[in-house]
Amino acid sequence: MKVIPVGFSYKVYTSSDEMDAADRELVDTAISQLDHAYAPYSNFHVGAAARLQNGEIFIGSNQENASYPLCMCGERVALYNAAAHRPDIPVTAVAIVIKNKKMPISGPVSPCGACRQVISEYENKHHHKIRILLKSDPSEIYEVDSIADLLPLGFNGSFL
Repeated sequence: MKVIPVGFSYKVYTSSDEMDAADRELVDTAISQLDHAYAPYSNFHVGAAARLQNGEIFIGSNQENASYPLCMCGERVALYNAAAHRPDIPVTAVAIVIKNKKMPISGPVSPCGACRQVISEYENKHHHKIRILLKSDPSEIYEVDSIADLLPLGFNGSFL
């Protein structure tokens, strides 16, 4: 038997002022989407923004349903929005911002497993890493280089 360690590093910004203008714009756009979330059951609001290689930004927010399996996460809404409008242009970065109206969240929250799989699909489709910017309010902003860091040993179309 052998043991293979899995790990990654990420950047932490104490303020959006430390980020470049494009990333700051992406995070601010995601923040602006928090008010568009429909979260009457969990009060967990997600705003998301996806930047394409051509600079365009597509938005999303989470949409809940009394039948929880029918809910849609904000980052998937943003990615599907981008894919529906510009299917051949790679996503280069996605900002995901959360706010729980019932309680404070002390740090950024990473995407759920389903969202990690969807982000991975778009990385694989375009052969292009997608940087992930994570923020809650108030908190630091985490930057992850690729979904492969958050989804090691991920599943993709090469297995089919």
